[in-house]
Amino acid sequence: MPTALPVTAQGHCRRLFRPLSLSLPPTAFRFSSSTCRCIKSDVTKQEQEEEEEETFQVLTALKTPYNDIVIVDTAKSRMLLLDSTHNVHSVLQKGDEKWTESYWDDFVSLPPIVPEGPIAIYGLGGGTAAHLMLDVWPSLQLEGWEIDEILIDKAREYFGLSNLERCNQAGGRLQVHIDDAFSPIQNDLPKAYAGIIIDLFSDGKVLSQLQEVETWLELSDRLMPDGRLMVNCGGLSESTIDGKISYQSVDDTWKQNSTLKALAMAFPGQVSWKRTPEEQGLNYLALTGPLPDLTSWSALVPVCLTEAVKQWRPCW
Repeated sequence: MPTALPVTAQGHCRRLFRPLSLSLPPTAFRFSSSTCRCIKSDVTKQEQEEEEEETFQVLTALKTPYNDIVIVDTAKSRMLLLDSTHNVHSVLQKGDEKWTESYWDDFVSLPPIVPEGPIAIYGLGGGTAAHLMLDVWPSLQLEGWEIDEILIDKAREYFGLSNLERCNQAGGRLQVHIDDAFSPIQNDLPKAYAGIIIDLFSDGKVLSQLQEVETWLELSDRLMPDGRLMVNCGGLSESTIDGKISYQSVDDTWKQNSTLKALAMAFPGQVSWKRTPEEQGLNYLALTGPLPDLTSWSALVPVCLTEAVKQWRPCW
């Protein structure tokens, strides 16, 4: 019988992106055996009747020791939904348009501001960031870390991950490690990474380890000199006073994100932040190291990322 699986941006693991024609707040997928229909849960019955229903094909749905995996196909994109929240954790666009208009795109701006060397992706998922980065910077040496072996198998089958694992014409490729990103074995390796992208969530929340200063100090030890961390820090931790949500000034809202606060404590004066627009999920991103010259940096990235780069600001 049909099962309702909520797709929500509440945890801010991934936003619901434009090709789905879905909007925030949370929307429900109503699944049949082979397809699912999207019907907005926050509108009236009359509006629902007027709303055009969109049909999505469910390619696979299974449970692993780490995840509830659902892979959904549309005419324009393919999505990976994970865990009990069924947040979108990866997307593969079809056709000529590769950009997701979400924070995955921001990760592509990291290579121009780090030394030459391999870049790690902790929380590889279906490989969205890896696809985008190798498309723009084909000579990159990427190392993706993902704890769920079955998820990697499905990413190879449905998201073209195996194509990235083969050396391309420019010499770039993705090497996949099936292991815990916090595995002690990595602490025994030399400072090997020019950059580390960190995108680690469980049940719609940033992993608790990422809210601890010691974790960030250990991760920074894996960087070569002048290397950087770029982090998806999730959403705003809202505080309530007398039943009302209290926000600080725009420049201070990062202080209400626990992951960003831990980063700022670990690297005083060496953390920058930005927040994606509402239509892109309201995710906080963090970058370690001195704030780059934004004009120079923006000139080095694809045109569609120029304005996004200019939004970075230091944590004070």
